Order: sequence, then C-alpha cells, then structure tokens
Amino acid sequence: MNQSFSFNTAASSKKTDFPIAVKVIMIDLDGTLLNTADDLALSANLMLKDLGMPEQSTETIRSYIGKGIQKLVKRTLTGELDGEPDAALFAKALPIYEKHYADNLSLNTHPYPGVVEGVKVLQQAGFRLACITNKAEAFTIPLLRATGLYDQFEIVLSGDSLPKKKPDPMPLTHICQHFGAQPNEALLIGDSLNDAIAARAAGCHVFCVTYGYNEGRNVYELDCDAIVESIVDAAKLIKKSS
Repeated sequence: MNQSFSFNTAASSKKTDFPIAVKVIMIDLDGTLLNTADDLALSANLMLKDLGMPEQSTETIRSYIGKGIQKLVKRTLTGELDGEPDAALFAKALPIYEKHYADNLSLNTHPYPGVVEGVKVLQQAGFRLACITNKAEAFTIPLLRATGLYDQFEIVLSGDSLPKKKPDPMPLTHICQHFGAQPNEALLIGDSLNDAIAARAAGCHVFCVTYGYNEGRNVYELDCDAIVESIVDAAKLIKKSS
C-alpha cells in the first residue's frame, strides 16, 4: 500500500506519494556519497600557505563546496560565495590547489554512514545506478576507486564529462537517455541546491540528504521530494518501476 507523506519546506509543500516508482538512481558524490570536506580543506589551506595567505577553518571551506573545484578555489581566495578573485591570482592558485588535492585526495575521505549498505540495497533491488558530480574526472575516478565505490556504478559523469554540469539538467538527461528511461523514472539523490535545481529542470525526482554541504545553507529549504537521513532511508521510499 502506498504511503503518503507531506514534506513542508520553505520552497515546497507539495504532497508526494511513496514509494515512488523509478528505474534509475543517480547519486551525487561530495556531501552525499563521500565526506570529502577534510581533504578539500587541507588542500585549500596548503594552497593558501603557498600563496602567503592566511588559512581558513575546515567549516568555512566546507561551506564553499558544491560547484566544482574552480569555484571552491575562487571562494577560498575571496572569502565569498560569489566572489571573483584577481585573474592573475586565480590563474596561479588553481594549479597549486589541484596539485595539493591530487596528493591528498583520499587521505581523510570516506563514505558516509549508510552509503555502502544503501548502494547494495539499491543494486539488489534492480535499480540502474549512476554517479553524477561536478568534480573533475581526474579526481572523481581515483576517489571512487580509493573508497571502493567505483564498480558499484554503471556510469560515472564528472563535472567535465559533458559541456554542462549541475545545476544544468544536461547530466541528468544524459543518464536517462543512457539507460533508456524517461526523466520521471529517475531519481537524483544529492545534498544541495545544485541537485534540486538540476533535477527539477530535468523532470526527475530528487531526494536530499541531511548531512551534506549545500554551501552552508539549510537543506530543509530545498525543493525536493524528500529529505532523508541516509541512502538506506532513501531506498525505503522508492520501488522498481516495471
């Protein structure tokens, strides 16, 4: 029997009937599958040190995560979410950051609780699984391999895999086409406004986790079908469509 839940957020108060019938599950990386904040912050502070600039707290840098490494570097340099640093400084800083991140990619990064179990549950239920992230492929693939998650996904789309990335719907529609599914047969599980906007634009369902980054903002303000504590909990709200 379908259960009916109402999720009241600042952005949406619509009623959704659960379980939602879908074929394809797309899962975000940073802040959803993996807790990458410590290594991202370490690399940012090593960059700042090399540039002779003051270091920042992990919590501050955590709030910069969500739109790819170039944006993270810009935010670290300016201390603003939408700040634009001096072009010469940014050109100097970006390769420094990329080197430090490559050297410290999986030093402290690990899957969040419920991720490994949740992915297995989704696999066993017959869902087609994809990972969609704004992180560059040069970092995405090694990270997924280092944490044992790479082989769990049939396809991985990184931030530079296609001409556009989230919040543009292109990666989501690409995945739907890859699996031969309609957008309403797909669910994106993420942690941020980027994910919610991309899913709504693509016509996909979207769940957001409570533990992610969301650029330091309240996840309950997002327009999503459900807020979940873990991937395991997300699996309880969906069923395999025929």
